[in-house]
Amino acid sequence: MGKLNKTNTKLFNALLCILGFLWIFPFSFALVNAMKSGSEYNQGNFWDFPKGIAISQSLDFIRERAPIGQGFTNSFLYGVLSALFAIFLSALAAYGLTKLDIKKPFLWFMIIYSGTIFPLQMYLIPVYRMFAKFGLYDTQLGLIIFYVAISIPFCTFVLRNFFSGLGDEQSEAARIDGANDFQIFYRIYLPMAKAPISALFLFQFSFVWNDLLFGLTFSKSENIRPIMPVLSQLNGPNGATTNTPAVLLACGVASIPTLLIYILLNKNFEKGFVMTGK
Repeated sequence: MGKLNKTNTKLFNALLCILGFLWIFPFSFALVNAMKSGSEYNQGNFWDFPKGIAISQSLDFIRERAPIGQGFTNSFLYGVLSALFAIFLSALAAYGLTKLDIKKPFLWFMIIYSGTIFPLQMYLIPVYRMFAKFGLYDTQLGLIIFYVAISIPFCTFVLRNFFSGLGDEQSEAARIDGANDFQIFYRIYLPMAKAPISALFLFQFSFVWNDLLFGLTFSKSENIRPIMPVLSQLNGPNGATTNTPAVLLACGVASIPTLLIYILLNKNFEKGFVMTGK
């Protein structure tokens, strides 16, 4: 038994080393080449250390081609608001499905969760036409509404599973003290769901922050577009990259917010990740 455990440990460590290498390899490539100038990069020595730090040249190129500051602001707004609204609405739905006496709760859950059955690309044309008809196309409100709607099914799935594992003793005691259903939800169940909510917030914020397809489809103005569609403007007219170091630098900077949020929510994220997997 001891030999088997040692073998499993060695295999696990070997797997971690392989996964670590697969992550470090592209990261090292991006880091080394982001500091080069465009002319030095075009020489083809991709793994050579830069002869000089040319970040200022890349920043000038980025400022000329893309309003990256506005994109950061927009994506942060979309990510935070859509994640908060989606999680709150999903928590209400999950609480109602698990703790309130409603008819056929599983049927209602399947209706909500059915939004994940179809590929996300199927929503592009219908949502585009609906937004154009109701004046939501190329608006911040339209993008927030879409991101909230598309996030609700998964958030409801996770929180429903979490609330199902909680007992009813505290809610029954609160009802005896005169608390209504919303007070029980807001003061008892919502604080207890802090860990899965933190994990869901990170998941949904990262999804919105890294989204290119929907941000590119449902917006066209520079003051509305999120960061990923803004970064796509760094490419040439035919999609060719004219300054690869600048693109690598911009992508590296764009990954910082999700990394910071993970660091801030790390403790609750780990607990929530375990709970979402149950």
